[in-house]
Amino acid sequence: MAPHFPVNKFSTNGQLPSSDYDRQAVMIPNQIDMGEKSHQLEEDFALVEPKDEESAVERLHHLTKKVTEFQDNLRERATNHLGYPGNHNCSHYLGLSRLLQFNINNAGDPFKESDHGLHSKKFEVGVLDWFAQLWGIDKDQYWGYVTNGGTEANLHTILLGRELLPNGILYTSEESHYSLFKIARMYRMDCETITTLATGEMDCNDLRHKLLINKDRRAIINVTIGTTFKGAVDDLDLVVQTLTDCGFSDNQFYIHCDAAISGLVVPFLKQVPKFTFKKPIGSVSVSGHKFLGCPMPCGVLITRRKYIKLISRNIEYIASCDSTIAGSRNGHSPIFMWYVLNIKGWKGLEQDVERCLKNARYLRHRLKKAGISSMLNEMSITVVFERPQDNEFVRHWQLQCVGSMAHVVVMPHVTVEMLEHFLYDLIRKRNIWYGKLQSPCLAEDMGVCNCACPDHACKYMN
Repeated sequence: MAPHFPVNKFSTNGQLPSSDYDRQAVMIPNQIDMGEKSHQLEEDFALVEPKDEESAVERLHHLTKKVTEFQDNLRERATNHLGYPGNHNCSHYLGLSRLLQFNINNAGDPFKESDHGLHSKKFEVGVLDWFAQLWGIDKDQYWGYVTNGGTEANLHTILLGRELLPNGILYTSEESHYSLFKIARMYRMDCETITTLATGEMDCNDLRHKLLINKDRRAIINVTIGTTFKGAVDDLDLVVQTLTDCGFSDNQFYIHCDAAISGLVVPFLKQVPKFTFKKPIGSVSVSGHKFLGCPMPCGVLITRRKYIKLISRNIEYIASCDSTIAGSRNGHSPIFMWYVLNIKGWKGLEQDVERCLKNARYLRHRLKKAGISSMLNEMSITVVFERPQDNEFVRHWQLQCVGSMAHVVVMPHVTVEMLEHFLYDLIRKRNIWYGKLQSPCLAEDMGVCNCACPDHACKYMN
């Protein structure tokens, strides 16, 4: 008998969506081929000039109908959103909807007033002060701003590192966010890719080897706090020790901590090494739309104040300093971040972290019990497992896949009920995919101790 699943709060009409993909209704009838479907969808969302005979009320009704249909689609998709690092508990932000009638622009430096009166820089500084305290740097020692997301933060911090150390080589692990390699190309920097351990963590033996080869040049190090796929946390203390062992003094290296995913997880864990400005790092960044759940891409960057003069320029016509990557900046996102941080507070975020870790461990335990290869790093909410053999299954649950692996990111909106429904669907479908065939070997991808293939199952199940 199939298990009963309590209704998830994201589901529509009080029902969980079907997992029978072959019978699911789609927007366009099945007998139409994909080319015709694509063309029909383009027509459905094309911009159309108002008709002369169409009243403003009729026009607004038509547009509202389209948006409402899209809203229903988003609500349905949020029910099955497991593979991408976004928190979809966003309903509390509806209280800020009245601010959408204003065009709020935080152009320029957040600490410099502007003649442009429609800005939210006081909210922005409040948010920055909170993160500065979280990451252990005094108010008079830091500078930062609310970014458009992790890539912009990486663009800014690597630029700071390059300006501070013009001939520096960028060192970043092979499991770093893809933006780091793009940034190296954009800035025409030499980049050394560091291999990783099975956990996804930077291999400091390889880092040592490459630092010694390039000992005559400065080092710009990207340390990832929560890698995009395995959720691994690079060992900051070991990176610093490796630099010291290779003869690099503090003025010969710059460390950026890309904490886009886990910047609001690791600080709330007990008895684990912390990333903090008490250590010789140059900057930290985090995403606001991931764990925090802001409904638009955004993030926070904090660096040492003494570094910002390297790139800051006074711009007369905005009556401010140009010290950010973007000129015009979203003035709504700092308010949204300020709002949710005030709602949750330190204790609320700590509870979110504890619940996500508990649910991630539960998912990993259930996968292991079912004999499915899986792994979960100690400080992570990302559960990695064998890649499903059905693209429709991947699309339905919106999983991220790399090679022979997939993952679930257990964000605050992910409930035990969602995980139970996912597990039931996965195990049922997996019996169809494999039948009596052996499970694939993932020892090379995630380590022998996490592989459930026949050759390693004894070690995995113990």
